[in-house]
Amino acid sequence: MTTTLADEFETHRPRLFSLAYRLLGSAEEAEDAVQDAYLRFSGADRTGIEHPAAWLAKVVTNLCLNRLTSARARRETYVGTWLPEPVLTADGTLGPLESAEQRDSVSMAMLVLLERLTPAERAVYVLREAFGYGHREIAGVLDLSEANCRQLYRRAVRRVGEPQARFEAASERQEELVRSFITAARDGDLAGLEKLLAADATWWSDGGGKVTAARWPIEGGSKLAGFLAGGGPKFTEGLEFTVTEVNGATGLATWAGDTLVGLAAFEVRDGLVAGVRAVVNPEKLTFARRQLARP
Repeated sequence: MTTTLADEFETHRPRLFSLAYRLLGSAEEAEDAVQDAYLRFSGADRTGIEHPAAWLAKVVTNLCLNRLTSARARRETYVGTWLPEPVLTADGTLGPLESAEQRDSVSMAMLVLLERLTPAERAVYVLREAFGYGHREIAGVLDLSEANCRQLYRRAVRRVGEPQARFEAASERQEELVRSFITAARDGDLAGLEKLLAADATWWSDGGGKVTAARWPIEGGSKLAGFLAGGGPKFTEGLEFTVTEVNGATGLATWAGDTLVGLAAFEVRDGLVAGVRAVVNPEKLTFARRQLARP
């Protein structure tokens, strides 16, 4: 592949990764799909590629569809709660997140909801909602009829819910809320935690059986406050915390020395913590660690 063609591919790489991640919920697998697309691009007959961006989007989408079937089988045997691989998004890794809809499209909550869909439904939904494709364009990507794509989209919307911003956007006020939250947890401050948590707050932990983590969601603000107050001082000992942006939301990075050992995305509603999705499975932090290592 010539340098010119390699450079051309690189101009498309960010958008292709953003697409693959939304389809797979895995940064590592998204990178693999994009790399496979690169190999196909390098060996393709250029006379048959009139619009490289569209050609590559089709290749990546179909590579992801092939991966989704095996990924679903693996998740059926996953130990504990499965969560998407977290991505640090302040640097634009997942593309512009300027609107509530754009942030929602990469949120942990949305990526979990997308697990309800069949691979084809997920592809149609992502292409339509996150990338603004028309049904005719989607039909071309998936080699389906336009009518079939419309039907798949309607079915996906019913399963996921109408597109909407489900939680408040990241802000300085949210950063203060998260800092207060971790301080109260470290101090075992039950009353302080209860003031910060919504009545229906839920905590999800993904340890993948690799490290200690709650295997089932902890539901209810009072129950969660008790859980955190009781175990917080013990489990946070020796760790450091920094507020960051995770999947378009205010998040928390947990450090043991110089090693990233956890990333959590916070969902905030009416000024209270409504949900926390914490990933501590070390295998799912590989991509984020590489992000942090970049100059």
